[in-house]
Amino acid sequence: LPFPSQVVYNRVGKCGSRTVVLLLRILSEKHGFNLVTSDIHNKTRLTKNEQMELIKNISTAEQPYLFTRHVHFLNFSRFGGDQPVYINIIRDPVNRFLSNYFFRRFGDWRGEQNHMIRTPSMRQEERYLDINVCILENYPECSNPRLFYIIPYFCGQHPRCREPGEWALERAKLNVNENFLLVGILEELEDVLLLLERFLPHYFKDVLSIYKNPEHRKLGNLTVTVKKTVPSPEAIQILYQRMRYEYEFYYYVKEQFHLLKRKFGLKSHIRKPRPRPEFFIPSPLETEEPIDDEEEDDEKWLEDIYKR
Repeated sequence: LPFPSQVVYNRVGKCGSRTVVLLLRILSEKHGFNLVTSDIHNKTRLTKNEQMELIKNISTAEQPYLFTRHVHFLNFSRFGGDQPVYINIIRDPVNRFLSNYFFRRFGDWRGEQNHMIRTPSMRQEERYLDINVCILENYPECSNPRLFYIIPYFCGQHPRCREPGEWALERAKLNVNENFLLVGILEELEDVLLLLERFLPHYFKDVLSIYKNPEHRKLGNLTVTVKKTVPSPEAIQILYQRMRYEYEFYYYVKEQFHLLKRKFGLKSHIRKPRPRPEFFIPSPLETEEPIDDEEEDDEKWLEDIYKR
């Protein structure tokens, strides 16, 4: 592929983006590209004017650049800009939801009081709300449309992209095919990094060796969410039903990713599926958790619930 001078990583929350951003900071110094990050971690959905302003700011950055932010897909060409190369990583939807649920309450290994910073208004009874109760008794935090999270990052800024349904699903698939160079899955992160190194060597050369460095892994381990528990099989089955569009998208991306791996001679170690619902119980493998993956509007929404 020709060397792209504009790359956008519109990272999905709780899908390992903290790990990738740590790597990008090292790589930008090593390879001399412009890493453009955003101080805004709480606004993924933008008005038309906000889209125009952000696209203008990104497009005028010094090239070659890699821009990263938690933001739903932006169509640069709609506003007369050059469409950049997009990359992203997603994760098993139930695992992503569980990671987010417990991170909101208990933070990670960076500090026992981290959760007090994340959700200062959360009362103790809410903080220790049993995940099964939340799911089985239909608490707003554990029901639709709050579980429709991954697809909008690929569908885009259209209001219908936030409504669980076929329209948003199909538009997200179309954008993956037409606008994303690579969408990997977190469960196979090393292969994601290997393909990024092959596709975008000016940005990702040596990324795998840096990732495997013990010092880097030590930093990553501090961002693992603590106090996670596994819901009951009944609760997980309910989550699966509520997230059926998310899973349709996840399996589509996973299939495309495996096809790409085969083209480059990489083997996919696919386990024999177990009967549902056990298939959706998170594996014991822990992946590094991003630090700044929470949206303030989501936090405000939670605070409003807990004040009622």
